[in-house]
Amino acid sequence: MYYPQRLLILATFFVLAACTTMYYDGLEKIGIPKRDVMVYRVEKARDTQEETKEQFKSALEQFTAATNFQGGDLETVYNKLNDEYEASVDKAEEINERIADIEEVAEALFAEWEEEITQYSNTSLKRSSQQKLSGTKKHYRQLIASMKNAEAKIEPVLRVFKDQVMFLKHNLNARAITSLKGELRTIESDVSALIISMEESINEANAFIDTMEKE
Repeated sequence: MYYPQRLLILATFFVLAACTTMYYDGLEKIGIPKRDVMVYRVEKARDTQEETKEQFKSALEQFTAATNFQGGDLETVYNKLNDEYEASVDKAEEINERIADIEEVAEALFAEWEEEITQYSNTSLKRSSQQKLSGTKKHYRQLIASMKNAEAKIEPVLRVFKDQVMFLKHNLNARAITSLKGELRTIESDVSALIISMEESINEANAFIDTMEKE
């Protein structure tokens, strides 16, 4: 990479970092600490996971209905399936953004917390704060691992959805319906696994929120 390009990338990085710092500093000034921002973002991610779970259930129902096609306008069937696929893609992207938002504020929160611990003169209070930080980090890692585990199960489902939707688009005939029927069991299995992981992640988010609000 050319030297000027490296400088541009570094400059962009520092501008973004500065903007993020200014954003959190601004919130602090109006009484909204990073801790509250983190709880809010976890809540948003949890709600998005709930919506995503329902969206993939809806997509599965539409795929199942398509396999029972008995005649009529296959293009209408395709349009419905494509709408479900695109809505599912949108939710997958939203999940990714929610996780990134949590990771961003967590990094800022933990960095601040660690720096403030060094300012304690009371050894007992310093130890207590360090223990609380360690516990929060551990719970946070469990939360992020759970969310990413659920997110990882989205892509395999989307790949199958996309293949079948495109095949139906290019083959508006009985052959396309036969293909859907052949993949239905796989889709059902993958969506079921996704829903279970989403529910586990939602429960993990609720537990994390409860812990943060009690401390």
